[in-house]
Amino acid sequence: MADSLSLPRKASNRTLLVLPLVARSIETAWSFGLAGSLTFRLTDDSTTRTSNSQALALYSVKQQFVVALNGATYFPGETYILNHQLSYSYFPDKFWGLGKAAPEEAVENYTFRQYYIYLHLQRQIRRNQFAGLVYEFQRVLNVDYEGGGLFDKQAVAGRTPYHVSGVGLSYTYDTRNSAFSPNRGGLFQVQFNHFAPLLGSDYQYTNYVLDARLFRQIGRQQVLALQAYAFLNSGNVPLRSLASFGGANSMRGYYDGRYRDRNQAVVQAEYRIPLFWRLGAVAFGSVGNVAYNVDELNFRQLKAAYGAGLRLALNRRERLNLRVDYGFGGTTGSGLYFQLGEAF
Repeated sequence: MADSLSLPRKASNRTLLVLPLVARSIETAWSFGLAGSLTFRLTDDSTTRTSNSQALALYSVKQQFVVALNGATYFPGETYILNHQLSYSYFPDKFWGLGKAAPEEAVENYTFRQYYIYLHLQRQIRRNQFAGLVYEFQRVLNVDYEGGGLFDKQAVAGRTPYHVSGVGLSYTYDTRNSAFSPNRGGLFQVQFNHFAPLLGSDYQYTNYVLDARLFRQIGRQQVLALQAYAFLNSGNVPLRSLASFGGANSMRGYYDGRYRDRNQAVVQAEYRIPLFWRLGAVAFGSVGNVAYNVDELNFRQLKAAYGAGLRLALNRRERLNLRVDYGFGGTTGSGLYFQLGEAF
């Protein structure tokens, strides 16, 4: 059996996978396009994890169009790590208003166009520990919404075209044994990013992110994966920088953006079980909430989601999976997800 479902390798430490993509999520319904994944090593040192770069172009039945490039490059000895995300989106979307109590019937349609750049360069300071420099840029254009509706009534910042630019710092403790689907180790990362007119930003605010993950192998090749995630803001935060609740990677079953506010906290767990051949199965659950102030991130109106899915190993050696998940969120939300790579 071949080690991966891919095009022939150009070199022994490089694997290129290119495939037509049929995807589905709550936000896009069905979408079609092309996806590519390049895994590579810059060194033969086995202690350096495999680098990766993923590209996709998708067009959905809802006339949404997304082009994106993201990945992580691990330099020899992991002295440096570079994470990058670049994207362009034209996206008809939905908005329910701000806050944890946004009612289902309040939904309004809007459309935006966005350019996005995220760069995160980390330098190893001790074994498994990294200090990093972060840069983020967003340019949001052609925000089209119904005048006099929720956007105007709640005076949502960023309802007219804008751009933001910010720099920040990070600290990471990372012992995961794989960048795609670890079965042991953990990750603890904290970062802040400050946006200000001095940096070319239309809005001034500070974003804080806390991401803690733990992976434990249980029994024979079964894995318990846990994540606690907080996305916090202070200042005048525009629309596309607010905490967005739901999506393919967090609170699966909720529309991405079903709830929006300055702050968000989510805890999720996933149990991964191998089946046969290249197939595996998972069960997952999560709880979380949004709030304007951090002290309002509590159990009041707590949201929960749960579901199950299948995994197809596209590259066994690098543990790169195609995942199919079905999630249930709240009393009315549910959705099917076709994605490349694990949720976390």
